[in-house]
Amino acid sequence: MKRLLREVLEELLHVFRGKSLDVLIPPLLFFVLQRFIDLPTALIGSLLLSLVMFVRRIVKRDNMVYAIGGFVGVLFASGMTYLSNNASNFFLPDIIGTSTLIVATVLSLWFRRPIAAYVSHITRGWDYQWFQRDDVRPAYMEVSWFWLVFFVLRLAIEITLYVTSTVDELVFANIILGLPVTILVLVASYVYGIWRLRQLGGPGIDEFEQAKQPPYRGQTRGF
Repeated sequence: MKRLLREVLEELLHVFRGKSLDVLIPPLLFFVLQRFIDLPTALIGSLLLSLVMFVRRIVKRDNMVYAIGGFVGVLFASGMTYLSNNASNFFLPDIIGTSTLIVATVLSLWFRRPIAAYVSHITRGWDYQWFQRDDVRPAYMEVSWFWLVFFVLRLAIEITLYVTSTVDELVFANIILGLPVTILVLVASYVYGIWRLRQLGGPGIDEFEQAKQPPYRGQTRGF
């Protein structure tokens, strides 16, 4: 059990490596600022912070996916909030983002190109042909179905809160539905995914790349 917990922690650190903070921190700053100053200044503050994070990624030549997503999201939300003078609209990109993920997940399942496989391929750089094997793909299909259920439930909660809740409640929900719940989903996905790959009896990614023949040892680390 200790070995599994350590492995899961290492995998989470590998996936995040602090990048998700680029998406989470600007909305939190906006929440704090708008409680003490006027709305335009709060928007400018959160935009400047997002821009600083974006520039920092460029200077470090780091992966800028999260930084770009955070900056574009803040920019869009800031425009919506300023035009409508409604602070709740700052969290509208979360609803749009979750809706987009639902559509992308449904399409990936329809075409049997599971989104979980694409995420793993992009994050780890593994050969995508391995994910398409009949003794590997089912694990990623099933995890993608799990993600779809999560996305649908998240969207339902976000829309309900957006319509009925205050800014304070939206921020709290945004925090809970963000990193903490995402970590739980990733942990469950990883534990189930590794178990399912072993049940399927396919090769591990290293065995696939080395063109080894069965019997396979199977995937022992990473999903």
